[in-house]
Amino acid sequence: MNAESDFGPLERTVACEQIKDLVARYNANGDTGRFAQVRALFTDDAVMRIEPDQEFAGIEAIMTIFTGATSDTASSNLTHVRHFTSTHQIDFDDASHATGRLYFAVLTDVGLDHWGRYVDRYVRSANGWLFAHRSVSVDGWAQNSLFPRL
Repeated sequence: MNAESDFGPLERTVACEQIKDLVARYNANGDTGRFAQVRALFTDDAVMRIEPDQEFAGIEAIMTIFTGATSDTASSNLTHVRHFTSTHQIDFDDASHATGRLYFAVLTDVGLDHWGRYVDRYVRSANGWLFAHRSVSVDGWAQNSLFPRL
């Protein structure tokens, strides 16, 4: 399936499901502190941008987001984090490159804690689809949010 002409409706459907699985694994593993599994979901040279002005280039820099969030929440009353995503739109540039847009809502001990949007770029690798770029925009925070504001 190297040629664009080989990327038909069935292949697109399979790729969409694989990308949706990538996003689900990001949230499930991140929410439960399985950061080695989160790390495996990114390309080595991936970029994560946290709007409006923070950018983390490369997998090592990206992983500091997770370890920093863990230490920032250790002293709070945070006992669980659950990310929920919806309205996932996926567009393919070709058989190995896609973009995605989706909403997220995060539940913590206070209930709805914060919410926003992801804008992603995905690439197909020998190990499946990976994040090449992820932009995170938080649209709102609960007044009693327990989550660190990056």
